[in-house]
Amino acid sequence: MRHIEKVEPEGTLTVRPKTNVRPLMNKRYTHLTQEERYQIWSEKKAGISNEEIAQDLGRHLSTIKRELARNKGARGYRPKQAHGFAQERHQQKPKVIKMVSELKDRITDDLNKQWSPEQIQGRLKKEEQPSVCPATIYQFIREDKSEGGCLHKHLRHKKYKQRTGKPDARGQIRNRVSIEDRPEIVDQKIRLGDWEADTVIGKGHKGVLVTLTERVSKLNLVKRVPSKHADVVTKAIISMLKHYQPDLLTITFDNGKEFAFHDKIKKKLNVDTYFAHPYSSWERGLNENHNGLIRQYLPKSQPLDSVTDKEILEIQNRLNERPRKMLGFKTPNEVYSDMALAA
Repeated sequence: MRHIEKVEPEGTLTVRPKTNVRPLMNKRYTHLTQEERYQIWSEKKAGISNEEIAQDLGRHLSTIKRELARNKGARGYRPKQAHGFAQERHQQKPKVIKMVSELKDRITDDLNKQWSPEQIQGRLKKEEQPSVCPATIYQFIREDKSEGGCLHKHLRHKKYKQRTGKPDARGQIRNRVSIEDRPEIVDQKIRLGDWEADTVIGKGHKGVLVTLTERVSKLNLVKRVPSKHADVVTKAIISMLKHYQPDLLTITFDNGKEFAFHDKIKKKLNVDTYFAHPYSSWERGLNENHNGLIRQYLPKSQPLDSVTDKEILEIQNRLNERPRKMLGFKTPNEVYSDMALAA
């Protein structure tokens, strides 16, 4: 039977037996107390592992790891100093704190399962748990990385970047309507006619593709254009969606200036247009995913200025005739046609 020394803040020393019964985790999270910090310090001095300390305190393992990483000084972890650091940090936080430690623990666990920030948010909402947007989760990952953590290693895309410097000028598109104002029914993916738009650029900025994806049927449209200029892209989108206008409801763009003439698209096609937040590709996740499918045929190492319209049409047809698991192994063409007829 292992004995654990427990040092109280007043300096008294107590001994308690270690049992094999694991204490229940706190159902409602509270911040670490100074007494708990003295116990962490004492057990670390005794060579006890973080896992066992977490069990002794009834805390999540990540809480112990984060405490030891964030609140140590030049001479290592000392309980009184650590408590002072924590209190100072708490006083500097905004009054409204969304990312409480319990939520951080849950997000950490899900990231360790290689879940994406979008998947974590979606699962929390499905379970009716407190949630934050993917952008906040990415910020949490960046903070963890700056503190020596390894959460970023679990992301599928390793080259995500933390944007610094001036606000992005791409957000200055006139009359843009934020995705925050988009009807909630679009997120439910239960109706036909909600599209996402983007562009794909060839190596060396040679060649441009305009891509459109319908959110429910997964129908994908691809068109080669001579440049990324807004007027060229605008004409391409109008041409691509003209045939689908009877069922057209919304288009969601990223913040590229090639979509600056969205008002013309809105007027010509009688459609509502919205813009995702800057650097929030997950808000148009389906379109981004389909751009990745196009790269199966046109890799990033390939310029696109020599690709023919015939080749692009063949790629589009292959994608739309590919059975999709999420569609019950129907093809996007089949689903779109069935839903259009039923409308």
